[in-house]
Amino acid sequence: MTASLTLVIPAYCEAESLPGLLPEVLAYAEKRDWQVIVIDDGSSDDTPRILERFSQHPNLVTCRHKVNRGYGAAIKTGLRAAQSEFVITIDADGQHKLSSVETMFNLIQSQAADMIVGNRLASGSRDAYRSLGKWIIRSFARLVVPMHIKDLNSGCKIYRTALVKKYLSLCPDSMAFSDVITLVMIHQGCLVLETPIETLGRQAGKSKIRLSTAFETIIEILHIAVLLKPMRIFLPLAMLSITIGFLWGIPFILMGRGVSVGSMLALVNGMLLFSIGLISEQIAALRRQIAELGHHTPDE
Repeated sequence: MTASLTLVIPAYCEAESLPGLLPEVLAYAEKRDWQVIVIDDGSSDDTPRILERFSQHPNLVTCRHKVNRGYGAAIKTGLRAAQSEFVITIDADGQHKLSSVETMFNLIQSQAADMIVGNRLASGSRDAYRSLGKWIIRSFARLVVPMHIKDLNSGCKIYRTALVKKYLSLCPDSMAFSDVITLVMIHQGCLVLETPIETLGRQAGKSKIRLSTAFETIIEILHIAVLLKPMRIFLPLAMLSITIGFLWGIPFILMGRGVSVGSMLALVNGMLLFSIGLISEQIAALRRQIAELGHHTPDE
């Protein structure tokens, strides 16, 4: 019988945390007949040998990338391997409580939601720099894709498996996966909810998140915004350039010195940005129509 829920756990060099995490997760999953998929993302430590020790457990499936492909790539591998109706992602560092998994599983069924994000903000953060980075990412994401989700990059998310698999190709292989998959599903009209969860500090090992992660995430969010809703990017830039052109040119006209070259460049640049945005918007609309047609069977 197919499990009703699959726990996907991406692991990269987590030899210190897995020995404490896996027995607890597997015992919890076995009682509920859930499946656990752990993806070793090309770890260079003892992670593969630790997973081998648990390989005979009936509720565990392990996957291994020969090289380190990224957090998002590991999650994609796990999501594609899942066969259950629902799938949830949790981190390998032991920060997510298993009681939160059950809470989110019950909630996605009772609310008929497509995705639920585990909001860690209530637990607070001890790292001021990381909190600032998350705030910048959330603020930027709201500018390009309207949303109500607060903890955008939470690693604890539950999905309808068949639905999330449709959008994996749009998501990056990097840490930005968590942010982008949320934005994509919101944009596609899926019911995405958020619920508070309690988290613990990292139980062992070191975090893989760096300052560069925030910049990479912002770039990926910009990419997905241009792909899905390009006018939200190009229209403000076009209007800004046109406004600058007018404001720059007015003093020259009032002084009787004709039209400023800088003003004309700004106006032309604004019109080009608007035109590019308009063409991009038409391409995006066409892509959505093709995708919608592809989701229908010939009998429909």
